[in-house]
Parts: sequence; C-alpha cells; structure tokens
Amino acid sequence: MNQPSPVDRAAVDRPRVAGRPHVDRAPVVGVLSLQGDVREHERVLRACGAHPRRVRSVEDLASVEALVIPGGESTTMSKLAVDVGLIEPLRKARASGMPMYGSCAGMIMLADRLEGGRPDQQTIGGIDMTVRRNAFGRQVDSFEADIGITVLAGPPVHAVFIRAPWVESVTDEVEVMGRVEGDPAFGRAAGRIVAVRQGSLVATSFHPELTGDHRVHEYFVNLVRTAS
Repeated sequence: MNQPSPVDRAAVDRPRVAGRPHVDRAPVVGVLSLQGDVREHERVLRACGAHPRRVRSVEDLASVEALVIPGGESTTMSKLAVDVGLIEPLRKARASGMPMYGSCAGMIMLADRLEGGRPDQQTIGGIDMTVRRNAFGRQVDSFEADIGITVLAGPPVHAVFIRAPWVESVTDEVEVMGRVEGDPAFGRAAGRIVAVRQGSLVATSFHPELTGDHRVHEYFVNLVRTAS
C-alpha cells in the first residue's frame, strides 16, 4: 500500500480571528472511520465549509489535508487502527505536520501518555500530555457543562461529556484552551483540563459535534486553511 506523501506543515499559524475563515477554500478533511460518531463530524465539517472524507485505509489518509478523530471507544479504535495497518501511517502523517482534531476518544488517540487504558493500547500521540481514560465515570455519569474556550469568541461552549477523558497533566509545549469550572459542584471534575492544542493538533474531552455549536470545528478548519 502507498504511504502518505510527507507534507511540510511545521509552521502552523494560529487563526487570527477564531471562527472566521481567512479564505474561502474548502479543505478536504478526513474523518477516521473505524469506529465512533463519524456522521456527526461530517455534518459539522460541511457546515464549516470543508469537504469531509472518510478515512479507513492508507490510501484514504493520503488523500486528505487534515484528520478528525471522532468520539467512540478508544480501545476498539486503537485495536482496529493496528489491525488494518493504519496506526503507523497515522503517526507518520501527524509527524509530518498534518493537522488533527480529536474529540473524546480522539483526545485519547492524540495523547503521548495514557492512564486507565489497556496495557496494549496504542495511540497516535503528538500532544505532550497525560490523559486519563473514562475519567469522568461511566455512561450514567455523563454530564453537560459550559466551558470557556480561550481561543473562541462569544459565550462559553456548552460541552457534552460522555464517558469522557480528562487531561491529567501537560508540558509547557501544550496550550490549555479550556477547563471545567473550579466550582465544587463539579466534584472531581472541577478545574480539570478538557481542551488543548499543541501546534497543528487540537483535542477536546467533550463532543462539540453533538450540540449545534460549530465554533470548535470552525477553529480547526481555519487552522487547516492557514496550514496549507
């Protein structure tokens, strides 16, 4: 199978005005389609002016400019990526500078270090952080909260957390873009990091594709535009 062509995207500039495209070009953004809420991300990407394309193979990966890694079950997603021979091409694409955005399980896939995962669980990596899998609890512990995202104009993002991870720690290379409020009402979740960026990689613990608020995806699509 063909390997994805290396692309020099090392110099990725932050979008100057979050949520507003600098150009009208519609980038081709892949959605990793091994498992998870693929259709929801496709719908939002179209609304943001991108062309979504499902990525299930090395050939698919080579045909896109960027990649969204959806929410789902991170251990299953990781195992399937290994089984179909995608994990190493995904790492190479990330290392070459391909912009990637991961939500929930996608955040886990972009973490350099993982707590609470399977011993054999692999990640794409790239964000110098430690993520705890299922940190917020089981399905019955899913919740919603308003999260202020530093790079987005307007009101806080109404975030949906479903068996979500949180970020235990980051290095100085990682920009923290959002935390759960420090209110004791949030219990163990209070103050936890739930949105980060490192270079061309963005990750959130929550599912912005489920709420009708497109600003996180708009931010990522603008990052892809400026990276090209």
